[in-house]
Amino acid sequence: MRHCIYPGTFDPLTYGHLDVLERAASLFDKVTVAISDNPAKGPFFSSQERLAMMLPNIRRFPNVEVTTFNILLVEFARQTGACAIIRGLRAISDFEFEFNMALMNRHLDPNIETIFVMPNEEFSYTSSTLVKQVAKYGGDVTHFVPPNVAEALRASFGQVPSPEPSR
Repeated sequence: MRHCIYPGTFDPLTYGHLDVLERAASLFDKVTVAISDNPAKGPFFSSQERLAMMLPNIRRFPNVEVTTFNILLVEFARQTGACAIIRGLRAISDFEFEFNMALMNRHLDPNIETIFVMPNEEFSYTSSTLVKQVAKYGGDVTHFVPPNVAEALRASFGQVPSPEPSR
């Protein structure tokens, strides 16, 4: 069975993340979404909140599971029996960081491949950081994140839900 890890902070989960996940799920028999539990990165949502936001959005993928991790990614991949790490690349600006990370991971374990996956172009400018910024100032993020994530952002920033449009 070919198993990969799709790691990230997912703070918050975006449609771009789900697009990369869908691509990974079509390539591998099993995909483990691995949410980084690294408080030093200063995530907006706790790892358990991010896990809870992820769960309803992966139900449509029968070969996907989700968990948190707080160890070296390569060690986590070894422990779970993964042969690859999936990384999403939105733009050239992502490449340098991801390339260096892939080389370090290869140095740590040459048997674990890193595979770069590009999301659909409609998600190429979406980042969790930008989504949080838009949400913080009351902007509409429903085109970038699933409904449960948009609601969590509104609640976190103390905003009331948008009224349903009248018909």
